[in-house]
Amino acid sequence: MAKKDSFTVEPFPRFREIVIESVKAGKKMNHVTGMPIYDVTKARELMQKYKEKNKESVSFTAFIIHCLGKAVSEYKQIHGIRKGRRKVIIFDDINIRLNIEKEIDGKKTAVIHIIRKANKKSLREIHDEIRRAQGAKGYAKKEVVSQKQKKSRKGQNKLISLPKFLRRIVWWKLKHDPFFIQKNLGTVSVTTLGTMFKKGRGGYAITVSPQTLSIVIGAIEERPGVVNKKIEIREYLYLTVLLNHDVVDGAVAARFLARLGDLIEEGYGLSTIEVKK
Repeated sequence: MAKKDSFTVEPFPRFREIVIESVKAGKKMNHVTGMPIYDVTKARELMQKYKEKNKESVSFTAFIIHCLGKAVSEYKQIHGIRKGRRKVIIFDDINIRLNIEKEIDGKKTAVIHIIRKANKKSLREIHDEIRRAQGAKGYAKKEVVSQKQKKSRKGQNKLISLPKFLRRIVWWKLKHDPFFIQKNLGTVSVTTLGTMFKKGRGGYAITVSPQTLSIVIGAIEERPGVVNKKIEIREYLYLTVLLNHDVVDGAVAARFLARLGDLIEEGYGLSTIEVKK
């Protein structure tokens, strides 16, 4: 008699249901995908100098979010949300959704964290906020959570606990209420998937998102580049950018991506980042 294969049965995490529904909502949006490559050699050099001097690493994700907040603030239409047939709501504050992996009950779990008013925060503030959300050593005990953040987390937990038929009402509201979206999901999302690629090998990750603007941080690859008419080994970042074509045309998208590239390549904010207190 053949021996049966052994296997393990694990409960399906409820938060995965929200992810599935989020992807379904994103598929209904008219996204156009951009796949720029940016030279991050200078930015990485500035990060390394800061680390050597201050014995602390700067979050690369925080750096990208800092650049993103600045670029979106200059091209606010990029994160506009359509309301009805003839209106687009364009927010002054840029709330950026970030999926953060942290350990809960002994298991690594992805949780949603919204960096509110990212365009008005320094790189230091964004870096510290991400580290606190991750529960990093030296940050967790000093975490200060605003009332808005508490309400947002409470709302996320409530959403997960709702039956599926009630969550459909919430997703309908997300589609038709820009203010609800901005408060609970943010208008911009950032996903970091660079670690899924082999070190030193470039690559993109394609995603689906219900946000108006979505950025996926891919891998960093070393390869030849031309600097001052000379070939040098440079470090290049692969990004995937999803833009809602309902509210953004190609010309604005191109200018936004060019500005984002300039900020990333010049190492925006890295030369003036404050030392941790």
